[in-house]
Amino acid sequence: MNRRINQASAKIQSKAHGWFAQAVQLAGVVALVFLAKGAIAEPFYVPSGSMEPTLLIGDALLASKFPYGYGTASLPMQINLPESGRVFQETPKQGDVVVFRWPGDNSQAWVKRVVGLPGDRIQMRQGQLFVNDRPATLKPDGVGEAEDDNGGSEQAYRYIETLPNGVSHAIFKLRDNGRLDNTPEVTVPPGKLFVLGDNRDNSADSRVSLRDGGVGLLPIDNLVGRADAVVGSWDLGMRSQPVWTWLSGFRVARFFTAVH
Repeated sequence: MNRRINQASAKIQSKAHGWFAQAVQLAGVVALVFLAKGAIAEPFYVPSGSMEPTLLIGDALLASKFPYGYGTASLPMQINLPESGRVFQETPKQGDVVVFRWPGDNSQAWVKRVVGLPGDRIQMRQGQLFVNDRPATLKPDGVGEAEDDNGGSEQAYRYIETLPNGVSHAIFKLRDNGRLDNTPEVTVPPGKLFVLGDNRDNSADSRVSLRDGGVGLLPIDNLVGRADAVVGSWDLGMRSQPVWTWLSGFRVARFFTAVH
């Protein structure tokens, strides 16, 4: 009898040990995922058209975190802690596309392009960007379709903009004299960045104050990482179509493409 009891007890202990080992294994996997998201890269989803034509609504981005160092903004987006500075901090380069925590609500991730670094003087003149009185050149590049957040679209003029440091990228202009096409000159203070959306007439960026729903001058401490790649993309306009057509909404040509 005692032998049977001992055998049953051993089985129970063995099962308990197995469950504990599985729980430890699962916790290790979760910790590894959070470590990777916190230290290496994290996926983000593009919900608006403010970065068209570079990024489209429905793009899934991968943001690399190591280029600018680490701070509390580098933690997975579900974690919100007071900012406490950064370690291994590096300043972005002019032209980098960056993901950051919006200063108005740190639980929101936004994406824009850096055009002004600390000490730079930034101004828009008739829709053209000037950095330290040097113009960013604009070369006409045909027309495109700018999609809005409601699934509608309108024709936009496409240009190749070349920043004073030589970085080139495409932008959209919806109109010739938009409300943000002429701005006062701003000197970017230490610890801040001036960021713009590539869809210049449809972007609440550093031209718009935080009070008015824009970014204002972006604190470097809010940086999450550099947007390096589009890993997937799906046309959200397909949501209004029959379910059996949804597969056709995948933009396969955008999968695993670099962000410029």
